Amino acid sequence: MKRILMAVFKQEVGSFNPKPTQYADFEVRRGSALIDALRGTNTTTDGAIQIFDGHGGIEIVPTYAAWARSTGGLVVQADLDQLVDELLTEVRTTSEIDGACICMHGAMAGESEGDPEGRVLAGIRDHIGAAPLVANLDLHAVVSQRMVDATDALVLLHTYPHIDMRQTGERSARVLLDIMEDGARPTSARVQIPLLARGDQLITATGKFGEALAICQEIEASPGGLAAGVNIGNPFTDTPDLQSNILVTTDDDPERAEREALRLAQFMWQHRALFVADLTPLSEAVRLAEATTGLTVFSDAADSTASGASGDSNAILRGLIEHQYTKQALLPIVDAPAVEQAHRAGVGSTLQLKLGGSIDSGRFEPLSLEVYVRTLSDGNFTYEGGLPAEAGRTAVLIHGRHAILATERIASSVGLRIFQAHGIEPTDFDLVVCKSPNGFRVHYEALATQIVPVDVPGSTSANLKTLPYEQCVRPIFPLDEGVVPPFSLAD
Repeated sequence: MKRILMAVFKQEVGSFNPKPTQYADFEVRRGSALIDALRGTNTTTDGAIQIFDGHGGIEIVPTYAAWARSTGGLVVQADLDQLVDELLTEVRTTSEIDGACICMHGAMAGESEGDPEGRVLAGIRDHIGAAPLVANLDLHAVVSQRMVDATDALVLLHTYPHIDMRQTGERSARVLLDIMEDGARPTSARVQIPLLARGDQLITATGKFGEALAICQEIEASPGGLAAGVNIGNPFTDTPDLQSNILVTTDDDPERAEREALRLAQFMWQHRALFVADLTPLSEAVRLAEATTGLTVFSDAADSTASGASGDSNAILRGLIEHQYTKQALLPIVDAPAVEQAHRAGVGSTLQLKLGGSIDSGRFEPLSLEVYVRTLSDGNFTYEGGLPAEAGRTAVLIHGRHAILATERIASSVGLRIFQAHGIEPTDFDLVVCKSPNGFRVHYEALATQIVPVDVPGSTSANLKTLPYEQCVRPIFPLDEGVVPPFSLAD
């Protein structure tokens, strides 16, 4: 019976979000509770569990899981140290480990530490010695050399919007078994690309990025191909390692790994101009929505609670009022003080309150509105993928023809459940605002007549030149002119 150590360590940080992430914002599970909590969810962890369970000769050794309930700002350093120390303490209690499968997002960062995943993986490597170590990552991970050095392979998601979490966990488990049982000898190559990618060409089903990921899938399906991925980083995790990467792992063929990685890097660089977001000014977006029959979805990528933003932007709400949008709109917002007022007033009350700008006050000025309190709740529900959500106390507020879902805490507004759980059906509205760059498309594309990416302020704006970068690799496209990549542009 082979013993495989498992651990989970996930958060996606937005460095420009002023609200820090704290220890209390994480779900923590130890030992078998890790398996109990994540089995049956659409996660990389469940994918790996299914492969190991189906093998018959594997004993899973669950150690520690910490995943943030939502994205957020930089993790308070003392809290990050506590999380890492707790994880490594649990790891060090294990013995006779034959391999390790670690599930990460990869874009975590602390107030003074840009590479906590590297610290975790290096600590696990120190404990398990030469036993094979495979980690799975979101393709928006920020990859450091320490992460590469500590692992035998890094296995990345292959879809955007992300729908292959479980399958990626399965792939990482199979790579680990190939090494442990079939004698595969992993040889990896990494090519760094000074590129921050945004925009709809990243949608793998329709965009140019999908062609690059199809090449990755061909490599993995070929003899000797263990893992291949295009890592575009999270452009909002401003750390010294932030850029794009190609990661290829082959079975005892370093020359091929280098060759394939270079081919993919050349492809991404050749098409870099396509990976710049095409955004619509707010006034034009409102005009388009007014003229549309059927559901319009506004993508508020700038305040994406799936990418590390604060969620308290009122920019689109303000624009709808200023540009006299006459139809019914549904909008989410994070605003604990407004929710507190609504809960004090009670259902059926009409009150004047200030909405928005309660967290990122440097970007958003509170908007004074008269609202009717339609419903109140504790904000607990379940996301589409099976994970629990804790949005804190929640209020559905009505202003004119618009419905506003106000929550105490950050919650992802990618899917429909966040609204449906509070008695709101998005398809009953003419306009829905999703605080997400593209992840919402999985749920809304079949329902929407049109989708409009709106150019508004925010800490996760796809208009990258508006953000105050201080640490990422420079020069880098598209922030700088005349960027020259550190690799050959010809075969």
